[in-house]
Amino acid sequence: MLFETQDESEWNAHIRRLRTSPTGIDWTAVRLDRLCGRQTHPTAFRLSLFTPTTAPHPAQDSSG
Repeated sequence: MLFETQDESEWNAHIRRLRTSPTGIDWTAVRLDRLCGRQTHPTAFRLSLFTPTTAPHPAQDSSG
């Protein structure tokens, strides 16, 4: 996870800064989540990067 907040204005400002950042970000690998709140949990905003899962190499598999 790269960023998480419960403040929507902070969330919008962070995304805006990323979009205008000269470093660039691979938006095809980004996940933007809005976790809707309920009575016991407030709404949260989360920015994550996908990480590919890799299968173990057959030589590394010790299951026999």
